[in-house]
This record gives sequence, structure tokens and C-alpha cells, in this order.
Amino acid sequence: MIEKIRTLAQEYVDLGKQLQDPAVHAHPKELARIGKRMRELEPAVQILSDYERYQATIEEVGAVRNDPELLMLAEQEAEDARHKMVKLQEHMREVLIPRDPDDDRSVIVEVRAGAGGEEAALFAGELLRMYLRYAEERGWKTEIMDKSDAESGGVKEASARIEGTGAYGALKFESGVHRVQRIPETEAKGRVHTSTATVAILPEVEDVDIEVRQEDLRIDTYRASGAGGQHVNKTESAVRITHIPSGVVVACQTERSQQRNRALAMSLLRSRLYAERQEQQAKERGELRSGQIGSGDRSEKIRTYNFPQDRVTDHRIGQNFSNLPSVMEGNIQNIIDALKAKEREERLARANV
Repeated sequence: MIEKIRTLAQEYVDLGKQLQDPAVHAHPKELARIGKRMRELEPAVQILSDYERYQATIEEVGAVRNDPELLMLAEQEAEDARHKMVKLQEHMREVLIPRDPDDDRSVIVEVRAGAGGEEAALFAGELLRMYLRYAEERGWKTEIMDKSDAESGGVKEASARIEGTGAYGALKFESGVHRVQRIPETEAKGRVHTSTATVAILPEVEDVDIEVRQEDLRIDTYRASGAGGQHVNKTESAVRITHIPSGVVVACQTERSQQRNRALAMSLLRSRLYAERQEQQAKERGELRSGQIGSGDRSEKIRTYNFPQDRVTDHRIGQNFSNLPSVMEGNIQNIIDALKAKEREERLARANV
């Protein structure tokens, strides 16, 4: 393992030399790529420094064998270094796991009501609120980008931006079909109904991550709908952008400023196109990304929220979680931690370190 760490540390040194080349600074994309990669390699550099320091401490024992007093002190320090070396080797394994380069990004959350009519819309609205509450508890900035309310309450579909380092790494496992089982308030006979909502978690990307040509876009403006008073009826602040080559359509109408709505819509478009590109690359490699979602059918589920039994079941890891009301208030960290642990196990197995 240490040789792999040395290789990564040398890559860090080589990248540092590239940054000294003035020509690199003339290319923002390359500059951003090098900076990002160096940040990823920093843990390996620190590990190598610690390893070499501990190794030197252990080897000092042989140099003082003729001095009993120094030998006793050196042996104590060497024993301490050996214990630290064991922990360091475990850290090495984690650093050598291929890391998702998108984990540190902010995200765009998309929620859509699936099968189940009014109940599905209510559930979709509750899921959106759950993610926003989770983000706010972590001090991440949130804002609604677009929302289509259902007549009976809840939402037909909505998108929200969550800005915070590590947001994608925490929420990426939420992509998929979520199923709810409960007795609707309008159900006179007390029967349990099943409804679904689909969730997509998109990493937020910048211009340097994916190129979107202006000539490939059709941009329409229209009057926003929903709450907003006189402003809604008098200004065409809502923006709809169509990416002609792919057919992807995004919209934003939550801000009073057309310029701000356009910026948010462009952010959503870049994230959609980036996610599609990543998905295609993964398929070409024969992999499945955690971000794939299904059609919204009841059978394509990643998680079930069973209200009568106060139980949340994540079907990918076969694990149950209790205290469903707390979960719906955004307390989902224990679920996320369990999914992260599963991902870590799988990455360790694939990395063979």
C-alpha cells in the first residue's frame, strides 16, 4: 500500500510543478482540474509524511543500542510509532479507495410525484421538506428553483438548490423511487394506500465542467404562476430553457428577477447534462451509478416509508430504521451513514487494498 501512496504523493509533486508553468494559468479548465486533483491528493501526501516519520522513529532503536538510557527511550517511542502505524495503514486503505470526484459539490434536488394521485403529491412535498430540513440543520444554503403545486396540497414536481461542501456526497444515495404506505386522511375505511415519488440528486457543476453553447439554447420567458401577488400578473420573470441537441427542458420561476431565474435555470441545465454524461460514461464502463432513477412505478423502489409500522426500510442495504416522524423532519443522517458504510465496503473490495 505504501508504494501506491508514494505514487500519489509523487503525482502531487508533479502537479505542483505544472502550476509553476505560466502557460497553464492561461487555461482555466486545466488550472481548475489541477487544483482539484491536488486537493484530492493532499491526504496521501500527509500519510506519506507520517509514515516516514514513524518509520524513522522505529529505525532509531538500532542507532542507540550501545546507550542503555537512550535505548529505553527510543524503544518507548518506537512502540508508540508502531501503534500509530497500524492506524495509519487503515487510513491508507481509505485514501486508496477510488473516490467519487463529485462528492464535495453542492446539489440540485428534484422531486416528482409518482403513482398514487393526491397522496403521491403530498408525499413528494414531504420529501422535499425533509431534504431542506436536513440541509438547513447542517448550515447549508437552500433555495427553491421551481415548484408546481398540486391542487390538493403537496407538489407535482419541484427542484431545489442545496449549497454546501459535501452535499452531493451525503445526498446522492437519495436518487430513486421512494414508496410510502399509510392511511390517507380521506380514507374512511382505514385502508393503507401505497404511493410513490421519484427523487433525483444532481451535482451542481460550473461552466468549466460542461460546455453549453448559447446557439444550442432556446430561451422563453413567461409569467410566473402561484403566489406572488401583483408581480405574478405583470412581469414575465419566469424562464424556460430548452437544450436543443438533447431535448432537455428546464424552468425557473421562483425569483422576482428574470435574470436570477435564468441563472438558476442554467445551473439546473448544466447539472442535468452533466448527470446524463456521467451516466452514459458509467454505462459504457458497465457500471451502475447511484444516481439512476426509475419510472416511478411502485415496484422500482429504493426505500419504503411505512407509517402504520413506524418503519423506514432501505431496500438496497436491507436495513430498517424507526421513528418515522423524526425521519420526515430531516433526521436522516443515520440512514445516510449506513449507505456510506455500504459504499465504503464495496469500494474497498473493488480497490483490493
